[in-house]
Amino acid sequence: MTKIERTGLTRRALLSRSVAAGALCVTGAGFIAAPNAAWAVEVTVITEHQMATLLQMARDIYPHDRVGDQFYAVAVKGYDAEDKKALVDEGIAALDAAAQAAGHADYVSMGWEEDRVKILQGMEDSGFFQTVRGGLVTGLYNQKDVWPIFGYQGESFSQGGYIDRGFDDIDWL
Repeated sequence: MTKIERTGLTRRALLSRSVAAGALCVTGAGFIAAPNAAWAVEVTVITEHQMATLLQMARDIYPHDRVGDQFYAVAVKGYDAEDKKALVDEGIAALDAAAQAAGHADYVSMGWEEDRVKILQGMEDSGFFQTVRGGLVTGLYNQKDVWPIFGYQGESFSQGGYIDRGFDDIDWL
């Protein structure tokens, strides 16, 4: 019997490659959709490429395998605004330039999460990175539809606090 060797391809790497290979598709002027058409995001000020890059950047900053792209799309949709256009233009251009310097067409086409994270680490002091990262904290984690994925039941003050509402029911620690 021969020994089966593992390739080292993790689920996260597989998912990130599928995104880079076109799992998000431009479906027409101003739309980005999932391949199963379960969700789509419309852009009016920024380009589809910029929105796809923001989605990938959001996944790379706060990677959660169980959180769907539609939640990340909601979190970054606010950057599709006139007052954020210059910031997005400059930031995405910097991401794409760094990816091109590493031999890739652009940031989204980089197949390995590790390579994209290195680019993000190189620009983590920039205003663009800090703005997007800070916006993701509330934009992603304040979505009530995301809370059950993390096991968060929501605020408890209105229900008498956590003492009488399962403060010690954590099962993953």
